[in-house]
Amino acid sequence: MKIEVLFPEFANLFGDCWNHRYLKECLPEAEFIYTSYRDEPRFVSDNVQFVYMGAMTESQQELVIEKLLPYRDRIQNMIDSGVVFLMTANAGEIFCDYIENEDGSRIDALGIVHLYAKRDMMHRFNSVQLCGFEDMELVGFKAEFSQLYGDNSGFNFADVKYGIGINKQSKLEGVRINNFFSTSMVGPFAVMNPQFVKYLMRLLDVENPVLAHEDVIMAAYEKRLADIKRMMNSKK
Repeated sequence: MKIEVLFPEFANLFGDCWNHRYLKECLPEAEFIYTSYRDEPRFVSDNVQFVYMGAMTESQQELVIEKLLPYRDRIQNMIDSGVVFLMTANAGEIFCDYIENEDGSRIDALGIVHLYAKRDMMHRFNSVQLCGFEDMELVGFKAEFSQLYGDNSGFNFADVKYGIGINKQSKLEGVRINNFFSTSMVGPFAVMNPQFVKYLMRLLDVENPVLAHEDVIMAAYEKRLADIKRMMNSKK
């Protein structure tokens, strides 16, 4: 199994690097490929089963769009064929139609996800999140200068129970297209959501997934979930 981590030298804000570090502990037999911005992505010339990218600055987003644009069709084919992608924080915006600046100017993105991002660099939005995905509850945080707009009702990742969706008016969080998952939740999303890690492992054909440090990770998840539900109930 080959897992490619894109541009880890800068796509690592908010502790997002712990997503791929934890996956490596859970999948010790997998080959992890760390692709620098200077290198050609391995997925261009090889079959990889999983692609991960995390949070980055806005200027780095523009560099990544420029880097990945020549491989847009290859990425589209991978998504269509069921390759697993996990994009956290603002990494998912790179796959949208465009990113809009405060002055109305636009940066064309990959155009795979038909939404657009809108930046507001003078106002950071922060939120605690509780979302439903299939039969599990996902927990996390948002800390974002940009939000997504458009209709993701046919391909949203999760339904929001507490917090916001792709923007303040939405209760639909993120994007799911086949096995492409994008969420604007930041930080060690995988560490915080062990059940989702098992879900990803099953997508990667791991028959009986076993998590690293499972007892500790599950206990932390249950405590965080209970804390968020207390916050929810206190505001009813």
